[in-house]
Amino acid sequence: MTYVAVSPEILRWAIARSRRPNSAFERKFPKLSAWLRGEAKPTLKQLESFARSAHAPVGYLFLSQPPEETLPLPDFRTVAGSEMGRPSADLLETIYTCQLRQDWYRDFARANGEAPLDFVGSAKLSASVPEIAARIRRRLGFNLEEQRQAPTWTEALRRFLEQADEAGVLVMVSGIVGSNTRRVLDPQEFRGFTLADPIAPLIFVNGADTKAAQMFTLAHELAHVWLGRSALSDAEAKSEPAHEVERWCNQVAAELLVPLEVFQSEFRSGAARGDEAQRLARVFKVSTLVILRRMFDVRALTRSQFQEAYEAEMQRLQPLVEASQGGDFYATLGVRAGRRFVRAVVASTLEGHTLFRDAYRLLGVKKESTFRKAAGKLGYEI
Repeated sequence: MTYVAVSPEILRWAIARSRRPNSAFERKFPKLSAWLRGEAKPTLKQLESFARSAHAPVGYLFLSQPPEETLPLPDFRTVAGSEMGRPSADLLETIYTCQLRQDWYRDFARANGEAPLDFVGSAKLSASVPEIAARIRRRLGFNLEEQRQAPTWTEALRRFLEQADEAGVLVMVSGIVGSNTRRVLDPQEFRGFTLADPIAPLIFVNGADTKAAQMFTLAHELAHVWLGRSALSDAEAKSEPAHEVERWCNQVAAELLVPLEVFQSEFRSGAARGDEAQRLARVFKVSTLVILRRMFDVRALTRSQFQEAYEAEMQRLQPLVEASQGGDFYATLGVRAGRRFVRAVVASTLEGHTLFRDAYRLLGVKKESTFRKAAGKLGYEI
C-alpha cells in the first residue's frame, strides 16, 4: 500500500477552500485528525478521494505550501466595508467555466461573421445615470408598459433575461456548480459577475439567490457591460459600495428597473410602507427589494429603516428560493448555460464544427443521449 507524504497545511488549505466543515471530512476520512497533526499519512487512493471531496486539483495536494489563487477578474465585493477573503472552489470553477464558454462563443461568433456589439464599453462613469439607464432600456426593448402588463414580476424577470439574451449578451443563471446539484453556490459569497467582451459579453447571475435579488443583479451587471468592465460585484439593492464603479452600477440598475421620475409620480407617501411596497412592486413588476431601495432614494425611508425593512423582506423571500431548487434538467439547461450559448453549441455540433465531446464539456452533459434530448427540447429535430 502506497502512503503519501502531504503537508498538513495543504490539507487545511483544501478544507478551508472547500467551505465545508471539518466534520464533513472527518465522517469520510476517520484518520483526518491524525493527518492534520502529521502523525499519519493518507494512501494515494485516500488522497485522491480527499481531493474530490474538497473540489481541489489533486496535484495541488503535493505542494509544500498552499498555492496563491487569485480571481481572474477585478473583485469589487466587500462585507462590512472589508474586502472578501479567499475565493471558494465553487466560485473559481464557475468563473473558469464561464471563461471557457465565452472563449468558445467568441470564436463561434467571429467564424459566423458577427460584428462587435457597439454598446459594450459605450458608457462612462461621468455619464448621466438616467441617460445610460434609458439607453440600456432602449437597446433591450425593456418597455415599462410591457413590464406593467406582465402577470407577475417573476414573469417580468424571465422576459428581462430574454431581452438581454436577444441583445447579444450571454446570460447564465445557475445556483449550482456546473450540473452538480450537490454543489450549491453561496449568494453570500457572490451574486453575479460580468466578463466584458465586445463580441461575447457574459453575465452570470447566482441562481441560488432569490429571484427578487436576481433581477437587480442582472440590471447591475448590464451596467458593467455598458461600461465594458469585467467585475465580481456587490450587486445588491441595499448596498452603498465603496467602489465608485459599483455605486454607479447600482444607481443605473435602480434607474433601469424603476425610473425615479416615474416612481415619484406613482408613490403615495401617506400609505402604509408595507402595503405601498407591495402595490408598487405590482405596478413596476419588480421585487419589493427594488421598491424599498427607491423609497430610500426619495428619502421616504431613513438608512436604518431601509436596512431593517430590506432584511425583513429578504427573510420572507428566502423560503421561496429553497422551495424552488432543482427542476427538470432539460428545462433549466437553457437558463443555466444561457439560451444563446446553448443554441450556438448545439447548432455548431450538429453541423460538424464542434466535437460532441467538446459540446458535452461546454454544456455540462455526460452523454450523447442527454445532448440530443436537450437539443430536441430547444426545437432541433435530430
